[in-house]
Amino acid sequence: MLIQNHFSMNKELIIQTSSSAVDFALLKDGKLVELHKHNDDNQFLVGDIFLANVRKALGGLNAAFVNVGYEKDGFLHYHDLGPQIKTMLQFTKKLKSGKLKNFEIVDFPREETIHKDGAITDVIHPNQSILVQVVKEPISTKGPRISSELSLAGRYVVLVPFSNRISISQKIETVEEKERLKRLIKSIRPKGFGVIVRTVAENKKVADIDQDIQNLINRWAALCKKVVKSQKLPSKVLGEVNKASSLLRDIFNDTFTSICVDDEELHNQIKDYLIEVAPKKESIVSYYSSSVPIFEKYNIERQIKTSFGKTVTMTKGAYLVIEHTEAMHVIDVNSGNRSNKAKSQEDTALEVNLLSAVEIARQLRLRDMGGIIVVDFIDMHTAENRKALYDTLKKEMSDDRAKHKILPPSRFGLVQITRQRVRPELEIKTREENPNKNGEVEAPVVIIHKLQSDLQKLIKKNHKNIILTAHPFIAAYLTKGFPSPRNKWFFDYKRWVKIQPRDAYTYLEYHFHDKSGNIITV
Repeated sequence: MLIQNHFSMNKELIIQTSSSAVDFALLKDGKLVELHKHNDDNQFLVGDIFLANVRKALGGLNAAFVNVGYEKDGFLHYHDLGPQIKTMLQFTKKLKSGKLKNFEIVDFPREETIHKDGAITDVIHPNQSILVQVVKEPISTKGPRISSELSLAGRYVVLVPFSNRISISQKIETVEEKERLKRLIKSIRPKGFGVIVRTVAENKKVADIDQDIQNLINRWAALCKKVVKSQKLPSKVLGEVNKASSLLRDIFNDTFTSICVDDEELHNQIKDYLIEVAPKKESIVSYYSSSVPIFEKYNIERQIKTSFGKTVTMTKGAYLVIEHTEAMHVIDVNSGNRSNKAKSQEDTALEVNLLSAVEIARQLRLRDMGGIIVVDFIDMHTAENRKALYDTLKKEMSDDRAKHKILPPSRFGLVQITRQRVRPELEIKTREENPNKNGEVEAPVVIIHKLQSDLQKLIKKNHKNIILTAHPFIAAYLTKGFPSPRNKWFFDYKRWVKIQPRDAYTYLEYHFHDKSGNIITV
């Protein structure tokens, strides 16, 4: 039996390109944990900066609607203006007029900072030009959420124009390292900019961080030049450099073991990016050129189909049911028909709940579910077990980059989670047209997944001489090639399953029988 080494986890990024989109799949030990889709036609990505114009300011909402070029206006609340908004508005006005030849902001005269509880109508006015940044992409019927407190994100630091603050990521825990970074930033901070130090800057040399700051200063200068040249409003004045850089900047760290990409140009871009930020890691980037699609090769397509349905199966017969309502997401945890006499009901509940906590943390990241999520775990009577569940869920979600809060389980097993979402939730269709009649059915790969889960249950109940009857298509899929799925079952379960095609069956119908031909219920 292969023993998993818990200290060396394979963390792979697999990138698949098509004419209109790029898909990024993040795998941990071969298991899909994040999926990102980058569409070329998406003009409103988080981090993009626009020179826009104010449509109207509403005192009742204390917010303004701003035309950024999307069909629905962007929403700008007073609290998202930033304390230096008056200085930023003056700077933008001077830039547009062409009177500013020097884009350094150190000597630019400062206006008074705005009051925390002020009114938006006192600060901005209709038809005014304003620089805004997308903080939440357009979702459903809403336009993008925007902020006029601009920030330029780099690999190690984030620069904030017209600020003097230096802040260090809370995830850097040692006091000594925090102090070292603070001293370092004080010595190289560009005048006129505040600096937020990111977690990945931990233990990095001054030269690396200084280079990152210089790159961001160059991006600021490029933004200013675009504002000067902009003829019409609204216009994008700063976007991501290329498809890969923003995602890599946010998720890449030293724990990655492989990056595989099926596009030569993108492969070169990623290599260049890594040479700049992590030269020792350049060797982990590889170009995939086989005729088999990259997502098929890494078993990602199958994982997508089996992970995004309403029902998510787990090991030992347990499964989740995920429902999405307008107000919230509801996740129901089910133990399946487990019959383990050696364990008490409480032990079984704890085992299923801990298994589910791991899968739920993965599902939240995978689907990028946001807002309020209510999870109905199986009831547990002891406070100790409820704490074990809470601790497991917190630990599993510690890798999640989205801001989230988890409340401890109630006595009834309910856990409430709030999770911030800045991009539209990823919805993937797992059902397809039924070839036998009208309507839709689960995709074949999902049926194979369910069929295998049912077989595991029968073997657990110690059934022998199992016969499976299925539609000829499914029967052929299970028996052809080497190793076929049936061969794999034999290796895994030490049972040979006899498979008989049935022409009369609908496409995705199947039954298990004993040696006398009687149907076995799972």
